[in-house]
Amino acid sequence: MNDPVADSGRSGRASHRRRPGPGRRTAAVALARALCITAALVAAYFLLPVNGGDTGSWTLLASGLLALVLFFSGAVRVIVRSPWPLLRAVETLTVTLSLYLVLFASSYYLLERSSPGSLSEPLTRTDALYFTLTTFTTVGFGDITARSQTGRVLTMLQMASGLLLVGVAARVLASAVRTGLRRQGREPLQ
Repeated sequence: MNDPVADSGRSGRASHRRRPGPGRRTAAVALARALCITAALVAAYFLLPVNGGDTGSWTLLASGLLALVLFFSGAVRVIVRSPWPLLRAVETLTVTLSLYLVLFASSYYLLERSSPGSLSEPLTRTDALYFTLTTFTTVGFGDITARSQTGRVLTMLQMASGLLLVGVAARVLASAVRTGLRRQGREPLQ
């Protein structure tokens, strides 16, 4: 019988065992979980009653961003300990981005309801999500713009935090994946 691990030692390559990657079922479950959480967040955004004055949008955003940071911090610890850190990192990034976008969309929607005219047109929930996505992706079609000082501050906050989210979150998640792989005795791909 040929033992690939023993044979690899004879050919001059390292003779350590490599743990196989996640199976298709594991990957499919992880993807389905991330998509279900995203769908639940979007459904909650469209279905839950949202009321509040001008301070309601700031309160929602501040508490939501705090929840986002707490979720992300906990998820990083889970990634490091996971048997499949890369898969967990993809899940974490998907959920983090979804929550971030829903938070800002809710804030724009509340702002427009409490202070009509803060944006260039009245916003439905779909319009608020659309504005959030175009701002996040830096496409900014220009059909909806912030007019009030509060709207502009909120938009600038989204722009700056979006850049931080993409840059810092990607770096933190990559580091957590590397650490998780090293804990298992596997080297990350370079």
